[in-house]
Amino acid sequence: MATVLGVSQRAVQRWVTKKPRARRPPGPTQIRAIEEAVLARWQPRVRARLRAQAEAEGFVFHTRARFGFAAPAGSSDDPRVRWITQDLPAPVARELFAARDAGAGEQQQTAILARALGHAYFRDGGRRAHGLHIAFSDVEFADFSIG
Repeated sequence: MATVLGVSQRAVQRWVTKKPRARRPPGPTQIRAIEEAVLARWQPRVRARLRAQAEAEGFVFHTRARFGFAAPAGSSDDPRVRWITQDLPAPVARELFAARDAGAGEQQQTAILARALGHAYFRDGGRRAHGLHIAFSDVEFADFSIG
C-alpha cells in the first residue's frame, strides 16, 4: 500500500499503530488517496451490484448517535443518545451516492441522513410530528445493510 500511495512503509505503520503516542493520522490528501486505492481494488462488480440494489430497494441504517430536535412547545428538545435501526427508501440511497460522487463531505452526508431519519423514524413517514427538525450529531456507530 505504501508504494501505491507514494509514502514510506514507516508512514503507513504510524497511521495504523495502536500505540497512543506513536500514532500519526494521515492527512486529507493521504485519506483521499487511501480511499481511491481501496475503491479501485475492492471488488468493483460487487460494489456496483450493491449500489444498484440500494438505489432500487433502499437500505437499513443502524446507528448510535445523539439526536435532538426543534419541535412545538411542550416537548423535550434535549439531545440524547439513541440506538436506531431504520429502513430508508431508495431515494435516500440515490441522494447519498450522488452527494458522495459529487465530493460531498461527511457533514453533508450526515445532513442527508438526519433529514431521512427525521422523516422515516421521528415523523413516521409524514404521519405525525409535522414541523420536527432533527439534529443528528456525535455519531458513535453507523452501519448500512443492503438486501
